[in-house]
Amino acid sequence: MRTLRFLLLPSLVLAVSSPLSRTAGAQNQELQQHIAEIKQAAAKNKQALAQYTWVEQVSISLKGEQKKQEHFQVRFGPDGKPQKTSLDPAADTPSDSGGRKHRVKEHVIEKKKEEYKEYAEKMKALAQQYVPPDKDQLQQAYEQGNVTMGPAGTPNELQLTIKNYVKPQDSMSLVFDKAQKALLRIQIASYMDDPKDAMNLTVQFSRLPDGTNHISTLVIDGVSKQLNVNTQNSNYQHL
Repeated sequence: MRTLRFLLLPSLVLAVSSPLSRTAGAQNQELQQHIAEIKQAAAKNKQALAQYTWVEQVSISLKGEQKKQEHFQVRFGPDGKPQKTSLDPAADTPSDSGGRKHRVKEHVIEKKKEEYKEYAEKMKALAQQYVPPDKDQLQQAYEQGNVTMGPAGTPNELQLTIKNYVKPQDSMSLVFDKAQKALLRIQIASYMDDPKDAMNLTVQFSRLPDGTNHISTLVIDGVSKQLNVNTQNSNYQHL
């Protein structure tokens, strides 16, 4: 009997493990396919958006109070990077009237403005490392086993969660429409220089009449400083 059990054990292990191996292999193949689709869609949309110009509105809020709003005309340059032209009138130069006390107060206000403006620029620079997703970084994350796949809101939606995409212990969730082959939204949990200095990023996508996918809303939250940068893209015009 002991000999029989010894002979049967490998067969039982093989019988159980084979379906699991086939399932894992199928899931791995499906994941690889969807990553390839996301990479292809991103490249296609970037090429299509090079034929457009649009208006970008950037609102910066501190502790819930709007501090600044800017408007830009945007298009992609020959280097593939966005080129922005301000649509806002030039700011008036403040007068030097009001005495020393007034000038000191103005100096303090301007210094605070520069501090949050500099921090906001750092947040936007970090956000650009995530959005749009880079095809080489996506492939690297897949090869390192940092991508997991699961369902999203509807049967046509798929969610990919990526760890350690830009920084250690960060997280990026992509929701992809399998039928339209287009990104719907992205949610990112990252941080600035220190992991305690959290930065959250939410991105919503929309489609133009010709099917081109674009970022309609991008919201960056600097948690520790309660600083919010809200970017809205609209009025897309074909060049």
